Amino acid sequence: MEFLRPSDWAGALAAKAEHPAALPVAGGTDVMVELNFGLRRPPAVLDLNRVAELAEWSRDGAVVRLGAAVPYSRIIGELSGPLPGLALAARTVGSPQIRNRGSVGGNLGAASPAGDAHPPLLAAGRDVLVEAASVRGTRLIPIDDFYLGVKRNALEPDELIRAVRIPVADGPQQFSKVGTRNAMVIAVCAFGLALHPRTRTVGTGLGSAAPTPRRAVEAEEYLREVLAERGRWDSGEPPGAEELRRFGELVGAAAAPIDDVRGSADYRRHALAVMARRTLTWAWNDYREQIGSAAWA
Repeated sequence: MEFLRPSDWAGALAAKAEHPAALPVAGGTDVMVELNFGLRRPPAVLDLNRVAELAEWSRDGAVVRLGAAVPYSRIIGELSGPLPGLALAARTVGSPQIRNRGSVGGNLGAASPAGDAHPPLLAAGRDVLVEAASVRGTRLIPIDDFYLGVKRNALEPDELIRAVRIPVADGPQQFSKVGTRNAMVIAVCAFGLALHPRTRTVGTGLGSAAPTPRRAVEAEEYLREVLAERGRWDSGEPPGAEELRRFGELVGAAAAPIDDVRGSADYRRHALAVMARRTLTWAWNDYREQIGSAAWA
């Protein structure tokens, strides 16, 4: 197995172009497990730890550009304000040691349906873009088009993930996950929700519930119509019990889970429905506080 260790981004792209089958490694929280257990034997490993720009983030107006290797611990400490849903999900990832190494870029590269970063990225909106770069140039892949199958993504063989462009939250966001513990476990299922008052829409993201992370599109549309009634975005009037039930039902119906050692398909659908109702209630309570504070300002 060849070991490649470029010192800068240009070198990383050149190495990937020359060795398209090389397996990128930054945090290594998933990759090293697979290598140690003999689950993968790539012809080459591409170590990206010396590429400093991958561990940087910046904000340009209403968009955060998150470097692919910014660790979860920094997302928690530095981005809880602009990216609250992603920060909440980051808190449930592994142990402190894992959070100091793992990254959103790693989650995207692995493309596991159980990745904790996927639900909040989907819920954050359709404007979330993955920067995929190669010696041929850079292209922006909408998050909805990035996931192709179980552990399959839309990257070309010579491409690397450089960053993710995520809109700054314009309303409350929530994340919920079911597992045997709060962290250090693979999710039985997970759910991300984001309120978007600017567009008067709601975003959702499901994890560990289908071959790929996905949205609950019908649930989003149903809630858009419900909240448009009687001007609820302006009044702050919350969804009623029946509306919450129906929203949860649609979220559960959007899943295509399997039975495995972590949980049954039926349990996953039920848990998603419960998480959908709860996260919507929590987020709407936060939203009511926000508009109440604005009215008194």
